This record gives sequence, C-alpha cells and structure tokens, in this order.
Amino acid sequence: MRTILILLAALTLAMVPQAASAHAHLDHSVPAVGSTVTTAPQDVTLTFTQNLEAAFSGVEITDASGARVDQGEAKIGGNTMQIGLKTLVPGTYTVHWHAVSVDTHKTQGDFSFSLGSQ
Repeated sequence: MRTILILLAALTLAMVPQAASAHAHLDHSVPAVGSTVTTAPQDVTLTFTQNLEAAFSGVEITDASGARVDQGEAKIGGNTMQIGLKTLVPGTYTVHWHAVSVDTHKTQGDFSFSLGSQ
C-alpha cells in the first residue's frame, strides 16, 4: 500500500506544470529599469533568465516623441541582448523588448530610463 501511495504522489508531481521557469524574463538591464543616468549611455544591455533565440528576439529604444534612437539590430548571445544608441539628449527613453527563449516561450515588456542634465 505504501508503494502505491509513493507512486501516486510521484505521478501527481510529474503532472504539475513547470510554470514560470520555462520563460525568459528580464533579469536586469544597463541602464537599470526606471533609473536616471547623468552620462549618455552608448548602448542598452538586457540580461534575461534564460538563453534567447536570436532570430525571434529584439529590442527598440524610443524617445518621448516615439522616434527610434537605437542603431538598428540588437546583438544577441546566450541570455544577453545589446543594442547601440544614437547620441542621446536629456529626456526619457523607452525600451521595448520581446524575447523568445530557446524553448520557444515568448515574453515581452517595456521600461523606461532617463538621461538627466550633465
């Protein structure tokens, strides 16, 4: 009887979905989410909790008017995405990212950072 209960418990645990660990979530960024920097960054680097599928992941940076201020295609390797920036002026910038992890789960998000007067 005890063996049957152990097998049933193991089977039940095996059937429970493995939730959030199967997605590439944003772990941190440089500049940091919501930060104000005093020196204009030359790029934005995003680090995720899982490796990314480069062909299906990307990022765009826009200014307050919605104009793109990034330099085009991001460099993606492992769990990191990096994109160069044009020369920035003081203001608030929005980072729009989408990421597909190597196990094909998609996540996306937005955050902003500000460049203060130097």
